Amino acid sequence: MLTFLGFAMIATFLVLIMLKKMSPIAALVLIPALFCVFAGKGAHLGDYVIDGVGKLAPTAAMLMFAIVYFGLMIDVGLFDPIVRGILRFCKADPMRVVVGTAVLAAIVSLDGDGSTTFMITVSAMYPLYKRLGLSLVVMTGVAATANGVMNTLPWGGPTARAATALKLDAGDIFVPMIPALAVGLLFVFALAYVLGIKERRRVGSLVMPGGEGEESADEAGTEVLVPAGVRTGGAADASDARTVPPASGGVHGSDGAEADRTASTGQPTGSAPTDVPPDADGFQGLDPHRPTLRPRLYWFNAGLTVALLTAMIMELLPIPVLFLLGAALALTVNFPHMPDQKARIAAHAENVLNVAGMVFAAAVFTGVLTGTGMVKDMADWLVGAIPEGMGPHMALVTGLLSLPLTYFMSNDGFYFGVLPVLAEAGAAHGVSPLEIARASLVGQALHMSSPLVPAVYVLVGMAKVEFGDHTRFTVKWAALTSLVVLAAGMLFGII
Repeated sequence: MLTFLGFAMIATFLVLIMLKKMSPIAALVLIPALFCVFAGKGAHLGDYVIDGVGKLAPTAAMLMFAIVYFGLMIDVGLFDPIVRGILRFCKADPMRVVVGTAVLAAIVSLDGDGSTTFMITVSAMYPLYKRLGLSLVVMTGVAATANGVMNTLPWGGPTARAATALKLDAGDIFVPMIPALAVGLLFVFALAYVLGIKERRRVGSLVMPGGEGEESADEAGTEVLVPAGVRTGGAADASDARTVPPASGGVHGSDGAEADRTASTGQPTGSAPTDVPPDADGFQGLDPHRPTLRPRLYWFNAGLTVALLTAMIMELLPIPVLFLLGAALALTVNFPHMPDQKARIAAHAENVLNVAGMVFAAAVFTGVLTGTGMVKDMADWLVGAIPEGMGPHMALVTGLLSLPLTYFMSNDGFYFGVLPVLAEAGAAHGVSPLEIARASLVGQALHMSSPLVPAVYVLVGMAKVEFGDHTRFTVKWAALTSLVVLAAGMLFGII
């Protein structure tokens, strides 16, 4: 009974948010509460929720102060050189921008924290996507999938959990998996290339006056928009392009795909608006005249950010404490006057409330799943449904099961609750626990878009993307990436 209710609760939640019948926060709270009553354990709902909130409270605190910190760094201009550098490197080509998103997300993921990765990636890339009119779900999908592959680093969490659960060395699990994970990352880059080509065809490309002279863009103060279908490698015909102010926050494009553009970016297509202020719709990334810039404190802010990330990687203090201290210090030094501090906190209050609210709402969902025993029964049912003849292939079975199980439950639930059972079943048929542990990592590309992962709400919140839109777009590509990693692992004899 609990098995059926667990799967029904998850399916109901996903269907409602993907069809936009309920907001994610409402669905995360009301649906598990209803199913808790159906399970006959409504009297214990309060205990389940409090337990779930208690476990996720440190995560919520970390996200709240991390959003404030990185929001301040955007305000003071820390990431402006990165944005300008990427714009010059990408030459405003949608394909290069999308590939750059994947590369940036993969590099930043080396710190092992998904929330930080998404904050930095969105901070750097969001202005480019808004400026070029690219689909924001492409940005969130590519970033989440790239981070999912990199999330398998030993200090990222899943590998350490697998090693702890099966009493293995994390290095013995991870190092042999590197070739398969490298193939998965290359697949993400290839996927980004394909999606970038589609975006280029949809919106066209911005080319700088003077051909290869990117620096002339700042001097001339204009950019030329080339419609879809017009080659941008050489000189463009003046009749095929138009000039727009560089500070415009509007959406550019001319391929006529208005319905698709509106759905993906939230703005209609058409002629590029010339009367949109630089801060429209929160677009301030490239406005060189915003009053919050602190150029004299640039190196202080850069040093503070490096020190913060270094301390996080070295685990000198708990991550929530580090971001709390960092946000307080950055706010005090950059904005010493009280009215300015209040204004900056108010400017980021919406993002903080959205993300923190989502995390606490997710605590209701996870609390009910765990407290009622739905997760345990679902896992036992799935393991029991494995045919006896599949015993010698338990590594493959584990890899396939890791996709839905790490999507529908937390990493803790999968690695500490399900993985030992799978490893025991594999051992009975001569399958090494190391192979089981390696196979359990392949679902992480999909896991990072799970509604039970707090970091994904940071991603969609900062990118101003509906969670349902992100899910519809990302799940298929993330699942395919996981299968590519699994296939590569089997091909190389790792799994």
